[in-house]
Parts: sequence; C-alpha cells; structure tokens
Amino acid sequence: MRGRVPSLVALKYERMLVSPFGFFRGAVPVMAADLAGLPNTGIFSQICGDAHVRNLGAYAAPDGRLIFDINDFDETCAAPFEWDLKRMAASLVLAGRENGQKSSACRDAVHSMAVNYRRLAATFTRTPVVELARYQVHRLERVTPVSEALQKAERETPLSTLGRFTEAVSPSKTAHARRRFKKEPPLLTPLPLAQSRAVLASFAAYRNSLLPERRHFLDQYVPVDVAFKVVGTGSVGLRDYLVYLEGNGETDPLFLQVKEEPGSAYAPYLATQGAEPRAAAHQGQRVAEGQRAMQWQSDPFLGWTTIANRDYLVRQLNDHKASVNPEELQGGGLAEYAAVCGELLARGHARSGDVHLITGYLGAGSKQDKFDRALAAFAEAYADQTEIDWHALVTSQKHAAVKPKAAATPAAK
Repeated sequence: MRGRVPSLVALKYERMLVSPFGFFRGAVPVMAADLAGLPNTGIFSQICGDAHVRNLGAYAAPDGRLIFDINDFDETCAAPFEWDLKRMAASLVLAGRENGQKSSACRDAVHSMAVNYRRLAATFTRTPVVELARYQVHRLERVTPVSEALQKAERETPLSTLGRFTEAVSPSKTAHARRRFKKEPPLLTPLPLAQSRAVLASFAAYRNSLLPERRHFLDQYVPVDVAFKVVGTGSVGLRDYLVYLEGNGETDPLFLQVKEEPGSAYAPYLATQGAEPRAAAHQGQRVAEGQRAMQWQSDPFLGWTTIANRDYLVRQLNDHKASVNPEELQGGGLAEYAAVCGELLARGHARSGDVHLITGYLGAGSKQDKFDRALAAFAEAYADQTEIDWHALVTSQKHAAVKPKAAATPAAK
C-alpha cells in the first residue's frame, strides 16, 4: 500500500474481501514473491504479469475491428514465461470454484489451457516470422464466453461512456462546456481547476510518446473536463485520472485514462532469477512497450507521461472494451475459455520471446503432458493457499471493520 492514496486503502481491501478470486486479483505482489521463491525454467519472455481470467478482453483495434486479447499489462516485464501460465491456471481454478465447478472440471480447464499453449507454441516454431506477427486466433467467436464479451464490447461505445460518466451542465454554470463528469465519490470525482491543469499539462509529454500520425489525431481533440477515478482491484489506491475530450462536436467524445504505474511487482525479484534486468526508465513506457510487444494490435492512443514525478500510462477508456466475468464461465465454458487463454498467452510469448526454447522445454506431442499435469497440480495448490489467505483477511478486524471514505483527488501530489 506504500505510496497509495490513503483514503482508498480500505476500499481496496473491501474489494479483496468479496471472494478468494477478488483477493487473488488484488494480491499480485504476494504471488510475485511466491513465484520468485520457486524453481523456474530460466526461459525469459515478456509476460503480462497479471494473467487471470478477467484480464483478457475485447477492445477496438486501430482499424475499428473488435478483437480479443490479453488486455492488462500493469505488471508486465521480462520474466520466466511460465509465471503467466501459473497465474492464469490458478485463476481458472478459483473462477471455477466460485461457480461451483467440481475439482475435476477445474483440472480439466487448466489441462486444456496447457495443451493449447503447447500445441500453438509448437506451431509457431515452424511459422515464418512475419506470419507469427500477423497471427490471429480465428475461432474466438465460436467460444461462448468470448462471443458474449465481443457482443458486450459492441455496445461499449464512446457515446455510451459519455452517458455513464458525464452529465449535462446548465448554461448558467459555464459558458463553454455542455457536459462535465458526474460526482460519484469515491469512485468518480471531478478535479478542481488547478489539479486538472496539472494533468493536462502532462499531455505535451504524452503527445511525444505517440507515433507522428497519431499525434495529428490527438491534436484534433479539445479537453473538456478531468476527474479522479477508482479502477479495478489491484489498482485501487493508485492515482487514476479520466480526461474527457471532444473532437467534431459533443457527439465525438474521447475518454483517455491517465493511470499511475508504480513498477512491476516482479521487479524486486528478477535479479535473483538468473536475469540481467534493465531498470525501467519510465514505468508507463514499460507498460506501453510490453503491451505492444505481446498484443496483436494495440490502442492507437497508447502512450505515457509524468505528473509530479510519478509515471503514468495513457490509453483510451472503454473504447469497445469488455471482459469475461467469472460467473459467465459455467459448465463447459470454463474449459472452452481456458483453451483460448492458452492460445493467447502462447501468441504473446512467441511474439516477445524464444518460442523454440519454450517448445523444447515443454514438448509438443500429445503424450508429453508432464507440464500440463504439473501446472494443474500447482493451480489447485495455489488456489487452496489463496483461499486460506482470503479467510485470514476476512477475519482481520484491522481491515474488515474499516469503511471506505470519499477519495481525495491528489492530481499533483
């Protein structure tokens, strides 16, 4: 919690108290320490770092098509590739248990993820490099949880975001803007003018992080309002700002999220894993470049900036974005979705690492399932430990008895 907004610490714990899966989402630093204490393959790739069932999702590609991919990179870094697989596997078991799935179904889901990861990784060892860079997972719309996420993403337009987060302003209150952010503390709080200026002043540095042609598009938008927003579970307490801009009038809104990036939870341990890690010069840049390395296509407005000596990632908010909720992974949907998770992780790791080394370690044949079984065993054991940790948090009077307070808005602190 060091460095986070103090008034939001209780809210972070409140979200972690909801379920073992909720605890898991907020406890990346715990798992990073656990993974660092275990043997690893020594095969490094760019990893997502927070691979779990809700951190894959649909979003709009630069050409307007909806795609489904890994979509959260706050913890990204170069690390043993299997750390992503272990975290995703544990999340599958926890999501399955939350839905009342049998242990055998949870194991089958992890096995499905591992098999599909190995098979696609083996395919990539025979794929021309350019074809690997272009590779798409084509069967996504036939996978029910993914298809439902894509349908939700169709409805998540900038105009729907406009209606959800802003409200009309009477002409007597302002001579300029017609809409402003709503006041919904602690989750959404408009910033005072001085603090808004500090956020907008950072856009000069953000603009320089974009490709030249994308700077041109950004220049055609005018900032209207700025707010402080609470997001996610692991990110609660970090500084997160929304900037509402307008292009060709009020029916052309753009919402940019300026999200504090304090550093990957894995960074303190990488030196002990046989790596020679380079310290990230800018944490927002680390996240943006890790995202570009692993994703098939990335947000055209993805960049980074600095506010009051803190590093930030900048990206679009809710531009046709949608994810899969654990309760949607009922029945066979869990194993179906797990297979997609394996394929998308395989593609991300192959794009950013040595897929030949990965395949050589895992084995490609159907009989070489030692890794699959070991991963399933790890996932069950780690899910058990997560439930123990969650129960410890539930019984902790220190945190469970504290009610969340209204969020402060420390834009420049």
